[in-house]
Formats: sequence, C-alpha cells, structure tokens
Amino acid sequence: MTNSIQRQELSSPRYEYGGDDHVFVELSEEMSFDANFEAQAITQEIRERDLPGIIEVAPANASYLLHFDPGELHPDDLIEELKALREEIDITEYTWEARVIDFPVLYDDPWTHEVMMKFRDRHQDPDSTDLEYSARINGFDSVDEFIDAHSGAPQMVTMVGFVPGLPWTFQMVPREQQIEVPKYVQPRTETPGRAVGYGGAFTATYPVKGAGGYQLFGRTPVEVLDVDQELPDFQDSMVLPNPGDILNYRRIDREEYDAIREEVEAGTYEYNIGTIDFRPEEFFEDPQGYNERITEVLD
Repeated sequence: MTNSIQRQELSSPRYEYGGDDHVFVELSEEMSFDANFEAQAITQEIRERDLPGIIEVAPANASYLLHFDPGELHPDDLIEELKALREEIDITEYTWEARVIDFPVLYDDPWTHEVMMKFRDRHQDPDSTDLEYSARINGFDSVDEFIDAHSGAPQMVTMVGFVPGLPWTFQMVPREQQIEVPKYVQPRTETPGRAVGYGGAFTATYPVKGAGGYQLFGRTPVEVLDVDQELPDFQDSMVLPNPGDILNYRRIDREEYDAIREEVEAGTYEYNIGTIDFRPEEFFEDPQGYNERITEVLD
C-alpha cells in the first residue's frame, strides 16, 4: 500500500475573461490534490488581501473564478496580480484553518433506494442497486466492504456549487485507493434532498430535491443548506461546508438517523465540528497517519 501521495506537476495556468466582470483560471485539466490545494491557497489569499473591486471568490476542483467590478479593477491588472500570487505561494509551506465536520450517513436508506429503483432503465446495470454496482466495479467483495471504504477516510470539500449549497468532496487517499464510478447513463428526474451521491471520484450531497445523475449511496439526516439560517451552525452563512473544510462521513443506523433528524427539524441540532491547521505537505507525506490525526479533533 502506498504510504504517500504522488505529487502532480501542474502545467501553466490558463487565464480567461468571463464576460466583462469575471476572470476564470484553469490550473489543470484534471483534478488532483495539487491543483485543488493551489486553488484553495490562491483564493484564500485573494480574500485576505481584500483587493478593491473583488465581489466574489469561487474556488473549484482544479480552477477558480473571480467576480469583480470592472469600474474599480481592470481584468488585466487582476490577472497580473494572480500570476504574481501564484509565484509567491508554495503549497509545501502553505497552511489554512480547516473545519473538520462529522457527517452522519444512513447508507442504503429506504428513500434513495426507492428512487433508484424507479430509474433502473437509466442505469448501467438495471439488475443491481447503485451500491452493488459501485462495489463490483471497484473490486469489492461486498457492499459492506465498499461502504467501509467510502466512509474509511475523511474527504476534502473541493468546491461548492452546481446548485446552491452542494458540497463536492474528494476522498483523501492516494489515487490508486480512490473510488471511481460513472454517472447514470441518463439522469434521474428525481433525487431526494440530503441524498449522498457519487460520480467520478466525488461525493456530492444534494441540498434539495431535484434531478440528478450520481450513484446514490445513502442519505444524511443533517442539512448542508439552511436558507432561513434557523440552525445554530448556520448563523454566519446559509451554506455550512466551505471549500477547504473536511467532512468525516460516518455510517449510522436508522435509529440514530431518526434521532438526529428530530433535532434538526426542531432547530436544536448542533454539528460536531473541530478545527485544524491543515498542512498539505504533511498530508502528502503520510495521508493515513495525517487522516487519523484529522479525525481526532472530533469529540
């Protein structure tokens, strides 16, 4: 088993205008920890520097997007700032404060099971459930072993988007240990809110009911989006997980699911959240040991 993560050498970034008031920067054509950590670092530094004219900063899996006021900031000046910033940042020395969030999941739950069975004609393997199919193509002997692998290592929130409040997370393990599954052949027209799905190498939690094409693994009793900001942990933002946060997916049973859901609906549930100074270099050197230290900050 690999004890470290192989570093990815990134090519030169691609800088593009996005209309009159956006700049898009592609760091790599494929997702890697190096690309995402660089996107995290640069966008965090942009926020810290509080440049005049910057309206919104949005990191993504291997890129980032900046929304700015062209009346205050010329896009060419912004691009020059971004190029200089990239030269300054050394991921091996960079750190950021990351929240580690306990994220309970009822795997193989009745709600996503009912939905997936309605749409078997849109799936690669109509005779299997999504979990059975995903376990088989990833070489696991059973669904239980596959669930243990999915919940066996924390996952970094690499971006939030596509629909409001949807966190994309990437399992913090060497590439050869990462789970990979394709999306449905044809998307579903229905997915329960709070469904935990998987597509490519990313876990995604659907914040609300809607269409979707990711393989369905389970459902969480907690919210990732609270528009009315009624829950205590949403006081500062209607979206809980932010890029750079770490989710620790934890397998629960129906009894715990119902108990947590009751607290959420009563507006009293408080998330189990710890904080760490995330150090990419230490993670690259010993991901398994570093992951163990990450999860120790949870009560």
